[in-house]
Formats: sequence, C-alpha cells, structure tokens
Amino acid sequence: MHWSGSMNSNSSYSSSKEGSSTQLIPLVEETISAGFPSPAEDYIEIGIDLNKYLIKNPISTFFLRVSGNSMNNAGIYNNDLLIIDRSINPNPGHIVVALLDGEFTLKRLIKKQDNYYLKADKEDYPAINLYEYIDIQIWGVAIYSIHELQKQKV
Repeated sequence: MHWSGSMNSNSSYSSSKEGSSTQLIPLVEETISAGFPSPAEDYIEIGIDLNKYLIKNPISTFFLRVSGNSMNNAGIYNNDLLIIDRSINPNPGHIVVALLDGEFTLKRLIKKQDNYYLKADKEDYPAINLYEYIDIQIWGVAIYSIHELQKQKV
C-alpha cells in the first residue's frame, strides 16, 4: 500500500514575514473550570497565535471544509473546518483525507487482518476496502476540527 498525493498547483503557502499579518488573540492566563466555578482573574496574558498551537508544519498543512455527517462520532460535523497535515505518516486510527479513484472522502484508517480500510465513525456506514480501488492517495491526516458550538434550546 502506497500513500501519496499531490497538492493542487494553484494552492500555495508563503512563510514570508513580508506582507503577512499575524493577529494575536488575547489569552486569559487562568484555565477555566468545566466543573465547579473558580475565582476569576482580572487580567489577560499576552496574545496567543493560533498558528503556533494548531499548525506544526505550515508548508504541509491545508484547510478543508467538511460536507456530510459520517464522522460525527469523531467530533467532526457538517461544515467544520479541518486542519490537514500532509507531513504525518498515516497510521491505523488516524482520520485521513483520501482520494479513491478520483473521489475525495474523509474517514478513519483502520487495519484488520493485514487489510486496510477506511471507516466512517457512524455504525450504519460500511467500511471501504482500499484494495477494491485502483488509484488510492492519502492526502493527509486530520489534526484539528474547528466548528461553532451550538446553542441549546431551553
């Protein structure tokens, strides 16, 4: 099994400091309790650059918008913005962006009895046997999913 793929020649990344504007977002120094309330602090620490926390390999990283609900149990929802890292070697358990005979899909890479499959994180979706495809390319590993939190109706 060979994992490969190529980026669209129209996409590019520039690591040049010229013309780039990094916006630092304020970071509160204290952690927030998701259990019992804790005393609040009245100051904000230095800004945080989300690129430093979310993107380890800028040259090999791209964003992708999700369409569909087959990965909801993995915390990936319709219209989420995914951060994909092409420099990570895909291993069983990783959520990968795959190109199968010219069609993109987002699934979890699994291995059973020396066979590789792509599996949705929903029970009613069958596993995709990679050996049934002629052209298989793994474009990258999903490392983060960014989505808006939904307000609960009360």
